[in-house]
Amino acid sequence: MNSDFLAQILPLDGSPTLFLIAIASAYVIGSMPFAVIVSKAFGLADPRTFGSGNPGATNVLRTGNKWAAFLTLFGDAAKGAIAIGVALLIGLPSDLLGWIGFVAFLGHVYPITLGFKGGKGVSTSAGVLLALYWPLGLATLATWLFMAFTLRYSSLSAITAALLAPAYAIFMGLPTPVIVPITLMVAILLIKHAGNLRRLLAGQESKIGSKKKG
Repeated sequence: MNSDFLAQILPLDGSPTLFLIAIASAYVIGSMPFAVIVSKAFGLADPRTFGSGNPGATNVLRTGNKWAAFLTLFGDAAKGAIAIGVALLIGLPSDLLGWIGFVAFLGHVYPITLGFKGGKGVSTSAGVLLALYWPLGLATLATWLFMAFTLRYSSLSAITAALLAPAYAIFMGLPTPVIVPITLMVAILLIKHAGNLRRLLAGQESKIGSKKKG
């Protein structure tokens, strides 16, 4: 890889130590399994044992406990924002925050706390986008909400919002060190939704609030 291009997408600028500390912190924060923690606190079944088996808010909602689902959603979204906030507090340059958000997302999707088998990253990615640049986060969230309320498919809403997020970022004039990690985050999110996409195409995907497998 060309060194100039690498410097453009990962501008360390003499701050590698701070970057490594922020990266480690972001992964640890991202690895907190809120779906499992909240379900246990509410006396619910482990979300990995029913429905889609995914430790995320949508699957927790299948228990019928909306408060547990909301707290899971909030916690997972907060992880991305908190990781970026910690990076800012320790003095990491703002042009590296996109990568911190990406690592927090990786922590959620591949958490060491759950044997690297985590959620699909929708809530955490939303938190990352809102913390990085709130207009981008709001545009992406609005896309998800529009799709969710009109078609009632959480997975389709996530896929559509994810595909549009990099386009929104480019349209809003965000810099390369932000666009690249966002694009990588979106690519992983889409891979995690491959099964959902197959079920959507086959007409077998469960809608929001359904207790059926999906």
